[in-house]
Amino acid sequence: MVLSKIKGILRSKGYELYTKPNELNIVGIRSASTIPNRFDDEIHVFYKVAPLKWHYHVYKVTTDPGTFWLRNPMQPQGTAILAQGQYKGAYRIGLHQGKYKALVEVKPLTVIRDYDRDAKLDFRNGTKSKGMFGINIHRASLNGITKQVDKYSAGCQVFANINEFNEFMALCEKHRSLHGNSFTYTLIDFRAVKRQTIKRWAIGSVSIALGLTALWGILKRKKKKKK
Repeated sequence: MVLSKIKGILRSKGYELYTKPNELNIVGIRSASTIPNRFDDEIHVFYKVAPLKWHYHVYKVTTDPGTFWLRNPMQPQGTAILAQGQYKGAYRIGLHQGKYKALVEVKPLTVIRDYDRDAKLDFRNGTKSKGMFGINIHRASLNGITKQVDKYSAGCQVFANINEFNEFMALCEKHRSLHGNSFTYTLIDFRAVKRQTIKRWAIGSVSIALGLTALWGILKRKKKKKK
């Protein structure tokens, strides 16, 4: 996905687009796949370095919990899946589980509770709730590239590649030095976008059909009058 498309999506939804030098736009892109336990999503990070120049990075992540936590939720309501939206100032640099630097949640987020416990991602039937859930942006393994999510995410946004995570955190440190320890995270869910597109198409098709039916009725009445 090209940067211009990402910026277009942000503008179309009325989301904030940050344009100060080295001020990070952190955008999660949840893939259309509903197969769990894979690092098949992305985090796009982009920022201005000159009036007409952007730097742009794409990292492999998961925005969904792993199958372990889907089967064994921490809460009786089910495992938390972050809902799409823009969460302004919801993150800061802190310690993930008191162990290493990451972006940690400091403001309430909205989640969908997947309560089926069937190791399948359920985005339609779960109940939404808002609160502090400890949904951080952190890494998987300390070494190399992690292949499966497993226990690394119970709803967090998790990097598969340790080198990409380290690069991301260096960008966050630069942002903090210039703009303070506050970060906005935006999540775009392609599944939801796809459903909305299909819904708009269906509504549009029905409207066209009704319009054509009404037009056909008018033409028939005019034809009868001429006779």
